[in-house]
Amino acid sequence: MNTSKPLSDRPATSATRNLRNPQPETPYLYAMETKKTRILGIDPGTNVLGFAIIDADKKSIDVLEIGVVTFAHLGSEQTVKLRYIFEQVQDLIRQHKPTEMAIEQPFYAKNPQSMLKLGRAQGVAIAAGMVNGLATTEYMPKKIKSAVTGNGNASKEQVAGMLENILHTKFSEKYFDATDALAAALCHWYQSSNAALKGGKSYSGWKAFLKDNPDKKV
Repeated sequence: MNTSKPLSDRPATSATRNLRNPQPETPYLYAMETKKTRILGIDPGTNVLGFAIIDADKKSIDVLEIGVVTFAHLGSEQTVKLRYIFEQVQDLIRQHKPTEMAIEQPFYAKNPQSMLKLGRAQGVAIAAGMVNGLATTEYMPKKIKSAVTGNGNASKEQVAGMLENILHTKFSEKYFDATDALAAALCHWYQSSNAALKGGKSYSGWKAFLKDNPDKKV
């Protein structure tokens, strides 16, 4: 069951997703000049997961889909939620076929149990990306905020407002998890297209990720 919720004010083309109409096929002779990078941004969570899909090149950034997946209907069983996160992220990957994934690292939490649950949610989202061959990069929240707003301490409202300004699109104020995911994707695009912007940590595979993050093993 897909519980993702579209955010953009643009008309949706399906009942549950805000996906733009597909672009016309690019003629073969010009494919190399116009090919865009498709990035999946993820803001992991134990009750709500934010996601965003963008197509980007040096001329423009297009938001293909942005929304949230909620887990409230699944109850309190953590393993059920983790499986659901894995399945939903895989569904997004199979539908949109991104080649790269940017995911926000869990922030420090005073409650160790909350931190553990959030880390597991991030881990299964990363696993979904890696089993589908996506190059995956983690970014600290401050890095993402700094890349989008220039201020590592910006509020969620400020991040969302700057995204609206950059992308010329109005987003709902209801779901900051989704705009945080969009910010992660945008941060990754800035990182990968500008060598001067640093701060992300990349992994070539699941084993490499677990070596640095043994606590993420589910």
